[in-house]
Amino acid sequence: MSGIWGKIVGAAAGLAIGGPIGALLGAVAGHAVDWYRGQPPADGDATQHIAFTIGVIALGAKMAKADGAVTAEEVSAFRRVFRVPPEEEANVERLFNLARRDSAGFEPYARQLAGMFKDRPEVLEELLQCLFHIAKADGDVKPAELDYLRAVAGLFGLAQSDFHRLCAEECAGCDVDPYGVLGVERQIDDESLKAAYRRLIREHHPDRLVARGMPADFIAVATDKMARINAAYDIIRRERKLA
Repeated sequence: MSGIWGKIVGAAAGLAIGGPIGALLGAVAGHAVDWYRGQPPADGDATQHIAFTIGVIALGAKMAKADGAVTAEEVSAFRRVFRVPPEEEANVERLFNLARRDSAGFEPYARQLAGMFKDRPEVLEELLQCLFHIAKADGDVKPAELDYLRAVAGLFGLAQSDFHRLCAEECAGCDVDPYGVLGVERQIDDESLKAAYRRLIREHHPDRLVARGMPADFIAVATDKMARINAAYDIIRRERKLA
């Protein structure tokens, strides 16, 4: 099965993508990163997949030090999110460190990704979820990290309600509210509840996300999200004795 870890030559990829993401790839020009196993996707898909991946690397690197330090747990979580093959860890760490030391802020990266996926908010939400995974690696999401994630969500153009739904899923320091995970109020009627659940399942199904531009290597994060949505709905369904 092919994945995002394919041959990306920094200069060529930077020329194709442009912007801060392309500049980051350009910084590793001449270092062919042997990342794809098998054939890469078509050019348009490859550009989106590379942009998504480098975007997570850049935003993750900058977010990991939002609380003042990059911990071993955060770096480890970053590798888990990416399912990095052992032989490629050095290449990924190189990009991560380049992004961390990059003088540019996180805003240009977030704006570029927002423009590339402007008609696919569910893909941007999945990217933000990857960042939540990194943030909570060393415990609960810290206030500085939460502020960072909220700012990224704003630049992505995500609704506040969607950001609060992500917080309900990901923030380890609070009891998980199943209604919050589904993004609905407790007073919602049964039919509206079912409609909200079905919409989330449809929008965040891993197959749909991959078709909309998320690299398949991130499917573990998407699958975990689906499990949380289903678990939240099951809790409410049992409480309400729904069929």
